Amino acid sequence: MNGLLIAAPSSGSGKTTVTLGLLRALSRRGIGVTPGKAGPDYIDPAFHAIACGATCLNYDPWAMRPELLGFQASGEGPLVIEAMMGLYDGAADHTGSPASLAKLLDLSVVLVVDCARLSHSVGAMVRGFISHDADLHISGIILNKVGSARHESMLRAGLAGLAVPILGVIYQDKLLGLPERHLGLVLAQEIEGIEAFMNHAADVVTSTCDVDALAALAAREAVSGQKPDCTVPALGRHVAIARDQAFAFIYPHLLDGWRAEGAEISFFSPLANEGPDATADAVFLPGGYPELHAGRLSAAETFRASMLDRAASGAVIYGECGGYMTLGEALVDASGTEWPMLGLLPLTTSFATRKRHLGYRKVTALAGPYAGTRLSAHEFHYSTVVHEGQAERLFDAVDAAGEPVGLAGLVRGNVSGSYMHLIDLAGAGA
Repeated sequence: MNGLLIAAPSSGSGKTTVTLGLLRALSRRGIGVTPGKAGPDYIDPAFHAIACGATCLNYDPWAMRPELLGFQASGEGPLVIEAMMGLYDGAADHTGSPASLAKLLDLSVVLVVDCARLSHSVGAMVRGFISHDADLHISGIILNKVGSARHESMLRAGLAGLAVPILGVIYQDKLLGLPERHLGLVLAQEIEGIEAFMNHAADVVTSTCDVDALAALAAREAVSGQKPDCTVPALGRHVAIARDQAFAFIYPHLLDGWRAEGAEISFFSPLANEGPDATADAVFLPGGYPELHAGRLSAAETFRASMLDRAASGAVIYGECGGYMTLGEALVDASGTEWPMLGLLPLTTSFATRKRHLGYRKVTALAGPYAGTRLSAHEFHYSTVVHEGQAERLFDAVDAAGEPVGLAGLVRGNVSGSYMHLIDLAGAGA
């Protein structure tokens, strides 16, 4: 086996809390654990990094090519990957599930079960998950949100005779909750007392779970993987990237890939009224929460002037999701207030009229910096487009089932963007 996947029957079962507690517990022991997050997630990896002091990479079996996944999972020392959603939940074509990732990387699986509304029936559910796929290695169970000693005894009775061991029993604890907002958890850097939470989670996991057994399951063979030639190509020789609480969503594997191509990377904070480096030949505005900071962004004159200067100089300007919205003419916040944005694309977006857009995408770039390239992407936002002017379209997109989604994004000269979060080059036959 080559690492541990912490999974669950469904979302909300407590995977994140258990993962964070285990990462901090192992880190306290001086163990150099490597964290990972399955699927297209920007928020959980930041919590993982705080828990153990190591960069958390994403492992997305639908959007990432197998060679990229294998390279990222190579190395030595414990590897702990947190799953997304339910163990067998995947894309429309039944790929991309945590189970498929576990089989691809030969991971042990520990199932975290939310027992708040279960007693003896836990046995039927757990046995179903174990027997559903004989090629999957479910190596342990953690019972979470247990109400009392009597409740625990009923759960254990329901699981009597199970070949897979119970590796932990965690009782209900209000201190193990994390705040959430419309795209998931609140950003890690926004939470007061995050260290106290991490330490409490580690204390709970240490006292209620078999950490030695979990560490043994997380062990991996020291194997070196071959780095893929390219992921998503770098936007330029020197890429200036917006990075603060409004623009926090960027995958570490993309930065690693750009650096491997020889690109220089610098960062700036629009919320601090900073502009991109004047020598940058490309500027990237990633996703995040610009709608929560629209007033500050609208008033950031140095940021605005610098972006207009870089655009006028011919630099490649590219925005994803929140960055795309910021490149537009205006952003309407949840209260209905309209805030002027950069005006580099003929676009107005709104949070006053909310609609969830969610799903994997395969996109073909029709224009812009990736023209002619086919890429894997993910879309997740609640904002809507209320005005779109004349411009070239950036992508032609299909969903995970191959059904057309339509044209997406805008291109005006050297400025482009869309709601799509790019992840990797599309694999062969995709």
